[in-house]
Parts: sequence; structure tokens; C-alpha cells
Amino acid sequence: MVNQNNIEKHLKAQVFKGLILILLVFGINHAYSQVEYVPEGRQEGSMNGYLMIDINKVPETYDAGFSTYVAAWPLVKDYPGNSFQTGLLGTWMHPSYNGITKPDRKLYNDIEGGLGWWRDTRFATETPKFIMGGVALNFSAWANGPGAGKGRNWDKPNGKYGVAQLSPWILWPPDGLNLKQGTNGELFGYGYLPLPLIKAKSTTAGKDVSTGNHSWTLFLNTENFKGPVAFFTPYFFSKPSVEEPELAGMFLDTRPAKPNKPIQMETQHIPSVQYTAPNGDIYARVAPTSFPSDAKGESMLMHQVTAYKKSALWDAVELWLDQDGPVASGTIDTKGAVVHTFKGTAGSSWKIYPLNTPKDKRWPIDWKSIATPVALDATTFGYKWDEKLVKRMETKKGPLMALPEYYKLEKKANGKPHWVALHAQDVPSESGLDTLDFASTDAPSEPYLTPEETISSWKTPGPVAGPFKTKIGDGSTVTYYWYRFVDQPALLNADLTTAEREELQKRVVKLHREWTKEKAYLPAPKVGALANIDPALIVTPPTGMEAGYVPIVTKQGLEE
Repeated sequence: MVNQNNIEKHLKAQVFKGLILILLVFGINHAYSQVEYVPEGRQEGSMNGYLMIDINKVPETYDAGFSTYVAAWPLVKDYPGNSFQTGLLGTWMHPSYNGITKPDRKLYNDIEGGLGWWRDTRFATETPKFIMGGVALNFSAWANGPGAGKGRNWDKPNGKYGVAQLSPWILWPPDGLNLKQGTNGELFGYGYLPLPLIKAKSTTAGKDVSTGNHSWTLFLNTENFKGPVAFFTPYFFSKPSVEEPELAGMFLDTRPAKPNKPIQMETQHIPSVQYTAPNGDIYARVAPTSFPSDAKGESMLMHQVTAYKKSALWDAVELWLDQDGPVASGTIDTKGAVVHTFKGTAGSSWKIYPLNTPKDKRWPIDWKSIATPVALDATTFGYKWDEKLVKRMETKKGPLMALPEYYKLEKKANGKPHWVALHAQDVPSESGLDTLDFASTDAPSEPYLTPEETISSWKTPGPVAGPFKTKIGDGSTVTYYWYRFVDQPALLNADLTTAEREELQKRVVKLHREWTKEKAYLPAPKVGALANIDPALIVTPPTGMEAGYVPIVTKQGLEE
């Protein structure tokens, strides 16, 4: 595997053997990954950057959330280890400050996340996972799902209590929401809309600071599960204003959302190796990387990016929960929705370079020679490929378009270097690039654990049923308990009084009884097939706990 930590360990283990070899052959060999002989001119590197998709804007009045359908597929042939980090296509939902005076300072807070792989993923496979990715003020905390956030030190939660479980039918592992293994090009439908679950407050954490009533809720539309899953507690966003009262009302607990969001694929690290030949020519190989393929060899990546007004869902739910009005079905009213159209254009900042290279010496890939962005229809984005460089291949997971693995650094007409794709036979054999194996050899990961102390919010008042265990598709086993909804740890850390929690309990009982997992919520896609959540994550509440109770994962780890 091409991974910095493993290379260093392997080098140390081979020092003695290497010294003997030098004496025997009067040469210099460098052990590298699983390759016996590594030329002196070879360096471990990275491929990273953004694919930036152009999309037409919609009116700013559609400021109550979004939904979309994103292709899920195995980006790399073999999982290359914890250094690997990339998302698939996704977006960043920031608050809108239209109509107010915003302080002249950085107020970064948003909901991002999406499908992908991350350096802190502990039980990764080639199949992507989904995280929620809410960010509090300037990354002071972030929340990836129930019980998952910044770091694993429960003495400093930093967002790990920022998301409350809402669905009684889905387990959320702290490592991320698993898709069914082997998912290849199917569409994962998701979106965030605010729900009026927790009422606005004029005081927060005992201070004269307001917290809004926006519970931004994750809705899914997959083949085997539909509906709301979890929500960011308003306190997750408003908490920084306790120390800085002048920022009250500036975050997503109160503010609407910008409807015109960036659409990008953010890649932080795909392993690569660079070789400099004796004549100065520079070559590189990237871990085998692919995109999904249809019958025509095209890649459909994103579909039906939709923005909403509050009339699409909020108004009906507020009338139901606040004023005891008619039952809100939960189905989003498309009269309050607008669908973005794609321009059929896109950019790329993908670069290949040795690790620790200064930013001004990182050279781009000639992406335009490989891929052509296209609007497959007005609301569907994808790529067409240069068939001389990108090959359609059949795999156990289904058809994929295999990107070039080999590149040579050449100069453009303006004299600036860029990487041009090559075939394997065009790379000097003495480079040894063709012998590399990028597959992970990482040791088994440590389990995710939650507090065991009796006085912790995990134990007091504690669960009402469990423990239960299930083995999921990534090979790990999750342990979970059933909690009364408002007794789950996230809501015991959401700055709610007993009366506020009991009011919330009544509201969620109503939702559980009416909003079942088989009903339609998000607008259905017009093209493609839906992806499946890992079936092992779909559960049935115990008898008597069908409404007002939720399953909370307390441990995730490997078991024999």
C-alpha cells in the first residue's frame, strides 16, 4: 500500500536487510510499499483538488433547504488506507444574510458532509459512506451524525452531541451511514429541510442569548428507506453566541439557507507515486480511479438539485405541531420547490505532486483531454470520456470507466507544466510504477466507544431496552440500545428544560405515528435507479416502542 505511515514502518523494519544488500551489490535500494526494488528517483505523492460543476441560479426566496440525487460508486479500485480522503459530488449549505446587517468578521457555519471517505474513517471499504457534516462557528465544532463529530474525546464533545436521532428505523454508526456493499452508480437521494421541532428560546445556556427554531433535518430517499433520519439541534449552531452574544441570530438555528450553493467534488488525497528518469523526464502513477458507467460509457453523477421555500414543508408541519392543525403528511409540496438546471460546463483543479511540495509547484492534470462535462439532460450532470484514454471495464460491482493511471509532466504552449495522460507502455519499465500495489495493509481499527460512567447522559436516565448487536457491511459490529426519544444523549445536551423536552417528545410521537419509512417525502428522481442503505442498518422498534423511541449506537468495532 502507498501510505506514508506504513512506508515509514516498513523502512525501519528493512534497515538491516537494506544495509546488507548495499554491501552485496554496491547499489542503493529503497524499500517502498510492496515493491522489492524502487529507483532512487521515485517519490510518494498525492492527487487532489476539486471538480467544480456549473449550475444555473434560482431565486433567493427558495431559502428553506435543498435536496439532490448523487451517484454513489467505488472511486478507487482498492481502498488505499487512512490517508485516502475524498468526497463524491456534494454541496455546502451556508446561512443567508439577506435583509440583515452581518458583522464584519468570519462567520463560517454550514451543513456540508455527503458521500465519501475520510482520514478518520475507521471501517472503510471501496463503497462510500455518508456523513452529515454540520459545522459550528469557524469549525469550533462539527457534527457528522448521532454520536459522531470532532474527535473522539468525550470530555470535549466538540459537536458529538450536535445531532439527534429522529428515525426509529435506522441505525447510525459513528463511522458514517453505510450504503449497501457493491453500490455502483445508483443515486443516493438526500436533502436538508428545517422542521419546527424545538421552539425558539430567548435564553441559551442561562445567558440572555436567543436560539432559533430551525431543526435542520436530514431526509433520505433510497430504495429501502425514505424519510427523515436525524436533525441538528438548534443549540449546536447557537452555542458559540453564548460567549459572543453579538452573534446571536447569525447562524443556521435562525437564518434561512442560501439557495445557490456550490456543487463540487472535493478530493484531498488519492495516493500517487512520481518517478524522475535519468534524463529528467517525470512520470507519475495514480491509484486506480474510476467513475460509474452507463451502457453508452457516460457517467451520470448528479441529478435534480432542488431548492425549497418554507411552504414546501415547514408551514404544514408548523400548523400541525404548533396549532394542532391537520396532520402534515411529510410529503414535500413541489409547488414550493424549484429545480436548478446544469450548464453542461465544469472545471477541475486536480493536481499531482510529491508530498510536501509547495503549492506553487503543484501541477494540474490535463483534465480536459480526459473528460468532457455534459448536461445529460437539463437537470442531470455527468461526464463523457476520451475513449483512447478512459476505458469501460466490467467489474463485480458493475461497469466502470477507468481513468488513466499514468501521466507525464509536460509543458503547455505558455510554458507552464501540466500532467498529460499516458498508456502504461509509454512509461519507462525501470520506473517500477507498474509494480505498485496501492491496496491498504492498515492494521485493524480501534473501536468507537461511548461513555460508560453512570452519571453520563448515556446512562442517566439511560436506555429502556438493549443491548442489541448487528454486524454491518463494512465488517464491523454495532451495539445499540433503545432510548426514549428525549432521553437520548444529544437531547440531554441540547440546552433544553424538562418542560421543553416533554413538549418535544409529544411532537415526535406524532411524527413517528404518521411519517413511516415507506412513504414518499423528497420528490422522486426522473432518471436512474436508487441506491440502498446497508440492510443491516434498518431495524424494527420493539413492541410498545413504535412511537417516541429511537435506537442509539453506543459502540462500533470489529468482533471475531
